[in-house]
Amino acid sequence: MIKPIRKIHQFLIDKPISEGEMLNQRYQVLDMIGAGSYGMVYLCHDLNDQVNKVLKQLRPSKRKSKKEIKLFHDEVSILSNLNHHHMPKLHEVFSDQGHYFYVMDYIDGVNLEDEIFRNKKTFNERESLQFVAQIIKLVEYLHKRNIFHLDLRIPNILVKNNEPYLIDFGLAQQIASSAKLEGQNREEMKLQDYYDLGDILLYLLYTTYSSKTKKALPWTEELFLRKETVLLLEKLLKIDEPYTSIDEILHDLHLAIQAFRE
Repeated sequence: MIKPIRKIHQFLIDKPISEGEMLNQRYQVLDMIGAGSYGMVYLCHDLNDQVNKVLKQLRPSKRKSKKEIKLFHDEVSILSNLNHHHMPKLHEVFSDQGHYFYVMDYIDGVNLEDEIFRNKKTFNERESLQFVAQIIKLVEYLHKRNIFHLDLRIPNILVKNNEPYLIDFGLAQQIASSAKLEGQNREEMKLQDYYDLGDILLYLLYTTYSSKTKKALPWTEELFLRKETVLLLEKLLKIDEPYTSIDEILHDLHLAIQAFRE
């Protein structure tokens, strides 16, 4: 009975901030654009800069939990270490009447999940590889800073001018390069991001798939892919021996794309 009670509690406590409400004397709420397990996300107009920004609030139902507050501050810390034009930039952190907020860039893009399922956007095999290649470069940027996203999914990718933008660092972790006892943990997190890249690639490849049978089959039987793409997927998804570095992934990805020119 704990989960239903918790959901009722959240429903009663986590009321969205009303449209038009002013926060921190400068951010006027325009709309709630997202909600996760611990955060609520709003599109706001910054009256000081006269531009739209995104404001994330720790759910009111979570604001007395030390664990949730730590997660909030961990995300803020990670965002403060990012300086990439395809990731949100952190602008400000503040609290108001016991509520926790931070402000970041508004990226005027379309969620990849919406692009695929609502807008019916499709990716052929070559386009899938090329798009994922761009995402891999974003992951490479993170891993070089010992940051692991750990939630690489199509809802957490925005598409703008046909290029991917990575968002939602709520589950991300950063490990100090000097940490001695985190080797195994770091490896597991790295492989999790690699696995998620493979999952995203599969999503894109399935956008052009049309089932001719009601029986669900493994992707290896449903999708007709070049052997280079199959190898890439099998290693990303740990069906075969997994990759040990981004360089290895990019090498095989380059071969898979190159195969279309032969």
